[in-house]
Amino acid sequence: MKPKTGFVCFGEINTPYERLELLHKDALKSLNNLNAEIYDAGIVIDDPEYKTADAAIEKLRGFDMSSLIICAAGWVPTHAVIRVTDVFRHTPMLLWGLCGWKEGSRIITTAPQAATTAIRPAFESLGYKFKFVYNVIGEKEPFNEIASFIGASHAAKMLRSARVGTMGYRDMLLYGTQYEGNSMRAQIGVEVEPFEMLEMVQNVEKLDRKAVEEGVAFVKNNWVIEKECNDSIIETGVKYALAVGKKIKERGWEAVTLIDVDGMKKLLGFPPAMVFMLLEHYYGVQVIPENDIMGAVTQLMLAYTTGQQIPYLEYYEFFTDSVLIGVPDFIPQAVTDGKVTVLPTAFGLLSASLLNISKVKTGPVTCARLVYKNGGYYMHIYRGTAGKPPEWNEFGWAPPAPQLPSLRVKLESCSVKEFSQKVSSQHVLLCYGDHTETLKDLCGILGITIL
Repeated sequence: MKPKTGFVCFGEINTPYERLELLHKDALKSLNNLNAEIYDAGIVIDDPEYKTADAAIEKLRGFDMSSLIICAAGWVPTHAVIRVTDVFRHTPMLLWGLCGWKEGSRIITTAPQAATTAIRPAFESLGYKFKFVYNVIGEKEPFNEIASFIGASHAAKMLRSARVGTMGYRDMLLYGTQYEGNSMRAQIGVEVEPFEMLEMVQNVEKLDRKAVEEGVAFVKNNWVIEKECNDSIIETGVKYALAVGKKIKERGWEAVTLIDVDGMKKLLGFPPAMVFMLLEHYYGVQVIPENDIMGAVTQLMLAYTTGQQIPYLEYYEFFTDSVLIGVPDFIPQAVTDGKVTVLPTAFGLLSASLLNISKVKTGPVTCARLVYKNGGYYMHIYRGTAGKPPEWNEFGWAPPAPQLPSLRVKLESCSVKEFSQKVSSQHVLLCYGDHTETLKDLCGILGITIL
């Protein structure tokens, strides 16, 4: 779904209207290169009766936009702008100042930055959520910044209707996976819906046998199973995935987390790695273990801004200029380098299940983690390059110990020492490419402090 953004072009009543029309047309034309649906509300000038402003308001009222571009084509008294913007004060706005042009060696200008420098502090004082960008004569327009803000605004709108399902709560009595429900709903918009593991177990009894058989066949035909595995293990994983899937379809969850160590492993004797893999396959949801609700919300934030399936990983080791991150259970197929590869194995006293030992895709990455502390929301963001991991294994796996899905991430936006003083969880969420600008814009819109 493309982001939807409104567009209004402003100019002064004494500026020749033909020039405003030309600037308006050129600005709109350049915005067509963005992956967004742009709705043009026309040109607004400071006419005494606010006819052009009120006309723009009426055009925008019926448009379900996630952002609004306020384009200053030249000088305009601020009151004409506020007449329009205050009607949409809860919509994130991009204040965009155009620029003059050259005729020979002479600069000709309509004074757009006179307008923006008057508007910007007014927006700030009025409490608008906005970003200010501007053109420079002879240079490229700031389309990356514009696209970033439009994408972030779209993500913020999607978060307001997002739901996360959590089977159980606070696995292993962890602290950082908890959430505060009222502020989560009020500030970020996500609704978190708990359900009991008993409901999953009860749903297993109602499953269609054919669906279970098809699931077993999918695993056997599409995953590389490195050694002999009893069909009953595969069947159990398929059943639990379909049972949770019944709740996903009923409630419309876009992310799911399950009680892992203190639930499925302890009470059911079944590590849920393959359950998470199948939930992604069947329902396309974001998945994370251990009732990590804050991690699930981070996944949604990254997914809405990038369109990617977002893996979680854990920190294992810090090096001089890099960190080793990996997972002791599963990765999404979307970030798998090559075939999905699983291994029947056991950890400590836990029963055997299918452990994902696939390789993880490498490349430039953005890593992030949302946290709640001292009554406020914060996001730790850093950028790096993910490369192949060294040979390593986690102590405690049945021999021969498997090589877990992992990456060695060389940090580029900070040093490891700087990172270590801001790292906010054992779990980190990862997306491919540099998305720091969009995440910072999203945090600005949502009132989240960046670490």
